[in-house]
Parts: sequence; structure tokens; C-alpha cells
Amino acid sequence: MNFKDSKIAIVYDWIDSSGGIERIIPILIKTFNNADIFTSYFDPKKAPWATKYDIKTSFIQNLPGFIKKSRILSLILYPYAFESFNFSEYDLVISVSSSFSKAVITKPQVRHICYMLTPTRYFWIDKKSYFKNPVIKKISKIILPQLKKWDYVVSKRPDSIISISNLVKKRVKKIYKRTSLVLYPPFDLKYWNKIKKSINSNYSNHRSYFLLVSRLEHYKKVELAIEVFNKLKDRLIIVGAGSQEKKLQRFANNNIEFKKYISDVELANLYSQADALIMPQIEEFGMVSLEAQFFGCPVISYKNSGAAETILDGKTGIFFDKQEAKSLEAAIVRYKPISYNLKILTKEFGTKNLERFSKEKFIYNFKRIAYL
Repeated sequence: MNFKDSKIAIVYDWIDSSGGIERIIPILIKTFNNADIFTSYFDPKKAPWATKYDIKTSFIQNLPGFIKKSRILSLILYPYAFESFNFSEYDLVISVSSSFSKAVITKPQVRHICYMLTPTRYFWIDKKSYFKNPVIKKISKIILPQLKKWDYVVSKRPDSIISISNLVKKRVKKIYKRTSLVLYPPFDLKYWNKIKKSINSNYSNHRSYFLLVSRLEHYKKVELAIEVFNKLKDRLIIVGAGSQEKKLQRFANNNIEFKKYISDVELANLYSQADALIMPQIEEFGMVSLEAQFFGCPVISYKNSGAAETILDGKTGIFFDKQEAKSLEAAIVRYKPISYNLKILTKEFGTKNLERFSKEKFIYNFKRIAYL
């Protein structure tokens, strides 16, 4: 099947942030005939990268802000939102899904490929983190069983599933009982080389520091890093924004600094001078790990994370065994004496490692799968 002259749609769960995965959407749009993009809700202030696109949103876009900006308050609305889209005029639909976009309904002649970021976290992976509020917890006990059943059923709608890592592939098999191919997200080497040329060689943060780049959400386990650095007293710079921002700031001591909405040039400066990037969370992939390695910054990652698939152990980073403060602390203590050598190794092996995740390979393989 050839989609060169076909009408193509890309569907994403929501567009209200600027994280690693959001770098993929523009690549897919350009790759597939400047495809139309659909989503449940779009916040241009939080996702300025998407303002140049004509984004088609669901009825959730017109709801009051306190509802549409809340994943939990909108939870029962997402199934209706994605099932309401009409793709009858399209030849190919690509859903990029960490939750609900895979649920879109297509006619038999319309090919539907799901680029699976993860099975829905709320239902299968980290339910406790999302339903801590006593009232919401009670309500969730009523609605979650039905939503889980629905989520399992709609996981059968895509004609094929592409997982972003082996970690996600295992989850898809275990939870949805579906096989999937693995295609790592692309690292845009050309783009980051341009950014590297813009780095200020005179830039200095004065004191050494560790770096954490992440959305500030429950499942990112940023509080784990804060707990460790509160104890160690080493400087930590946290880059990111999210619903847990104020809570995490209250928890952090003065040696921990928060930054948000910074440019890629500013981020590159931070990567290039950081002692190491800290990744306490279970990432399905971990784009920031590749970004750090590109700038010669070693990564300290939880070993059962998808990010571990991007790191060469002992060459571009090290792992810690348990997602606990003691384990992360031990890894940082272990890292300090070898930091100088590991930085040299990261500069030597980092760029070569990134060849596995090239944009060209991603585009070639995604097209090959889509054109089957």
C-alpha cells in the first residue's frame, strides 16, 4: 500500500506540554504528507511548538479550564472525545498514545497504526499515584473497572502497534495481549548540532551541579531525587513544569533550584556543564537521556527504566537497582570518584550511541511499516 498521495491523520492524546515525546509529532507530520493533527485538548501557552499547526480538537477544548486541564476530571470524557472524531475521509490514521488516542474508530479500509508510548498508566501501571485524593479515590473505585475494560477493548482497534521500547513492548503483550514491533523515537542530530553551535562557551553556573529534566508529575518520581539531594547537599537543578511543581518546591532545600520553560539553547548549556543527569523515574524511553549524552553528560538512571535501553553501562552512564532513595544515593556516591573518566567516555561513545536513534532510521522504518 502506498500512502504518498493519501490523506493522513495523526492523533495525540493531548497537546499541553513540551517534553521529549512532543519532539516526535512534528517529525511524523512532515514525514506523512503534512498530516492533519487531532487531539482532545490543546493549550498553546504550554505547547508553543504546536501553534503553527491547524489542530483539530474535541469538545473537551470548550469546557472550563479546571476540567479540561485536569486528566482526572476529564477521565470519563476522553472515550467520548476520541470516539467522536470522524476519519472516514482518511487513508491512514497514526495514533500516538499513552492513554486514549488509540481508541479512535476507523472504517475497515482505513489503516490505523498506533505508536504506543505506554499502556494507560491510570489503569494498569501506577494507579495509586493518580488517585490519592480521598473523594477521587472513592469515585475511581466505581468508574475504573469499566474504563479498564473499555481500554482493553479499544487496544484491539489499531491494525498494528509499534512500541517505543522493549519495556513498552513487554507491557503491551502483558496487558493488551498484543504483539508489537519496537521502533525507538528519533534523535534529531541535525537539530541538536545547530543548538550545540549556539552554546555560550563563556556560560558558567559557577558551582558544579547535577541535573534533572522532567515533567513534574507523580509518576516521574522527582521527589525521590529531591529527598536524596536534600540529604547530600549537592546542588541539583530541576528543569520542568507540571502539576506537582509547588509541592516539590516546598519539599526541596536551598541547594535545589527549579527552572521551567527554558529554551533548547539554555538546556544545552545546562547539559554541557552538568556533573550528570539524574533519572529516578521509570521512563518508557527517555529522550532526555539521549540529549544529555549528546552533550557529553553521563546519565544516572534506574535500571528497570526504558531509558536504560539508551545508555551504555559504564560508558555513557550508570544504573541504580531499586527505585528507592538509598539506592539512588549509593549510585551518586559511587559515581563521584569516576565522574571525570565517565565524562570522557560519554563524549567518546555518546555520539556513536546516538546513531541507533537517528531520525533517518526512524523515518525509513516508520514508512516501511506504514506502507505494508
